[in-house]
Amino acid sequence: MITVTVNEPKFEYDIHSLVKAFYPESEVKVINNRDDISENASVFSVLYGENSFSFFEDGTELLRVPVKPGSTRTEEKNAVKRLVYLSLSKKTGKTLDWGDLTGIRPTKIARKLLDEGKSDDEIFAYMKETYLVGEEKGRLAIDIAKREREILSPLRLSEGGYSLYIGIPFCPTTCLYCSFTSNPIAAWKTRTKEFLDALQKEIEYTGKARKNGILDSIYIGGGTPTSLEASEMDRLLCLIEDNFDVSKTLEFTVEAGRPDSITAEKLKVLKKHGVSRISVNPQTMNDETLKLIGRRHSTEDFLKAFNLAREEGFDNINTDIILGLPGEGEKEVSHTIEELVKLSPDSLTVHSLAIKRASALSEWILKNGYDTMMNTEATMKIAAEGAKALGMKPYYLYRQKNMAGNFENTGYARDGAYGIYNILIMEELESIAALGPGSVSKIITSEGKLVRDDNVKDVNNYIERIDEMIERKKALFAMEREWKG
Repeated sequence: MITVTVNEPKFEYDIHSLVKAFYPESEVKVINNRDDISENASVFSVLYGENSFSFFEDGTELLRVPVKPGSTRTEEKNAVKRLVYLSLSKKTGKTLDWGDLTGIRPTKIARKLLDEGKSDDEIFAYMKETYLVGEEKGRLAIDIAKREREILSPLRLSEGGYSLYIGIPFCPTTCLYCSFTSNPIAAWKTRTKEFLDALQKEIEYTGKARKNGILDSIYIGGGTPTSLEASEMDRLLCLIEDNFDVSKTLEFTVEAGRPDSITAEKLKVLKKHGVSRISVNPQTMNDETLKLIGRRHSTEDFLKAFNLAREEGFDNINTDIILGLPGEGEKEVSHTIEELVKLSPDSLTVHSLAIKRASALSEWILKNGYDTMMNTEATMKIAAEGAKALGMKPYYLYRQKNMAGNFENTGYARDGAYGIYNILIMEELESIAALGPGSVSKIITSEGKLVRDDNVKDVNNYIERIDEMIERKKALFAMEREWKG
């Protein structure tokens, strides 16, 4: 246990993220009351002074950084992050490739500076000086930001362009690492009609509310949308076509992530309704790991599902893998990449395992130890080299709290196979109308601010409170800026 005390309740999230990055195997608490310190805890302290911030270990000051009087909150936050990073780097002898960045969207920093006309070298110098970012990660963020701008150039951002997300909260089983909104489909088999009836009301309202907009992209995620029966999926896709103008839509993605949920009949339904991009996700090509993490399919099942999708005419198939899964090192990751290179998907999303408090993985780690999570720079490079061998380039990137190895998630794709929605959800450049349990709508106001509204996560609550969800959307959409075509 590591406890960090602060004399003022601010920047706790950033302090926690940085301490956890240096001590990933430890439980970390950031508190404003020394009486809450556990008896056996290691104790750090952050003291906010008038002209400086200080970092202490068991009462001994390790470092102090100056803070100008009248500094903005952002300037103060950058100062405390630098303080914590430099103190812990000195104490542990470790550096972090992403420096003291704790946000999930480092490419937004690079994109903003590109929009201001800054050069690559100027941007990297800023990221290094401000956030202590290493050269490899800094250059990667710049490279991806430039590619994102190119990919998003066809979007109608100034003409009312928006995206539609629909969340299907069911899965065949719940994976060990998962904290998303998902429910075992077996428990809901007799009640999926109730869910779809509620979702229909939300779809019909949203279609009317956004009839003057341009629907740039559609993403059906979850959960696992293909947990639905083919007839149920057909109903859902018909509802989208009946309530939205999809004639100008640039991309239509459906997550078919679980191979054990894919059938030829379902793929035919997706193809019939113009779905242009799907994901079929192995996560790993090692059967022992699949059993451990609760995936009910085998590598053979994945290969059959992927090839079936190719036979049904899908020419834009993404595959997800996760690095840092229990017991997987360079040998296992190399095997996964070698098998995927043979298969030749159109895009590859490389996730660094994020240890979520709400997932069963947290308990598993308590029993088996953090050192079973072996994501390293070497395994990240194995995946990157595999993507390169497939002719892919990195096109979007995001980070999460408590990621194994303090790395990042990176999407790679061939030209023409980039996932537009993946960039939009990270860069927050246009409004997203999100439907279904646990989904988060985001709109851009007339002042240019991003405002979000979350649907309830529980499926029963969603069904019972669907009218409330619609009323909340009405209030949210009323805040959106008006578009002039």
